[in-house]
Amino acid sequence: MAAEEKQNKFGFQHVPTKKFLAFESSDVRDSLMKWGMINRTVVQMYTYDKYFQLYQKDKFIQDFFEDPNVTSSLQIFSSSNTPGPLGLKAVKAHAEHIPCTITSMDFFDRLYEKGVVRENGNIKKCIDEDYEDFLISDELRKTLLLEESDFYPMFSEEDRKELLFLIFKHLCLGGQICQYEDYVTPYLSTAKDVYKELVSVNKDPESKKLQVGSIVLKISAMDEKENLLYPSSEPHEQSFSYMCVDLAKRHVYIWHHSWKA
Repeated sequence: MAAEEKQNKFGFQHVPTKKFLAFESSDVRDSLMKWGMINRTVVQMYTYDKYFQLYQKDKFIQDFFEDPNVTSSLQIFSSSNTPGPLGLKAVKAHAEHIPCTITSMDFFDRLYEKGVVRENGNIKKCIDEDYEDFLISDELRKTLLLEESDFYPMFSEEDRKELLFLIFKHLCLGGQICQYEDYVTPYLSTAKDVYKELVSVNKDPESKKLQVGSIVLKISAMDEKENLLYPSSEPHEQSFSYMCVDLAKRHVYIWHHSWKA
């Protein structure tokens, strides 16, 4: 029985030599530094050994967190910004499917059309307002965070679940010590670069239209007492880990950021 169970498990291998060119570019690194994210961000690659479909996501993630090749290499951050392996602590894993259907940055044109951003890219300011751990001083962050914002409805609840929207939002909110942008362009260009790095895009053979060929999961794990371990010990808007599964190549890309409390 044990041998059969082991045979049915997904197996994973860490690929430490993988180069994530977008995250290593000077433009993206400089932006993440300015937004206070670079010291608590890590991108990693794994391969897996069996055919995977979305309905298997819970088993896939549980096997991932139980694999010794993962527990010895998957990075988490200490309070001093020091990354280290997760270790053999996680016993319960959770995976949330994240829609990933957008293939054009035209998705964000409505920011200009509705007046959140001026024609030259300048982000419209507003009266300062505190919301949880964030200072809202412009209409962009207000649109991203506050349902009572006049501009909030421009993105539907379905839009807000999309990976590209989530990447853009995470970049706009930044880390604990963040220098916010006056213009939207750096947020858009960095979101585009990160998105292209994490997901695979191909042409539909019939329609010839671009389509995303990755399955994206937002992942977390708890210990035996159901204390959150990963992506951090405390839940936060800016503590996240996205697993992007390239089905054709059997590659897994992890983008993890942890908010420093």
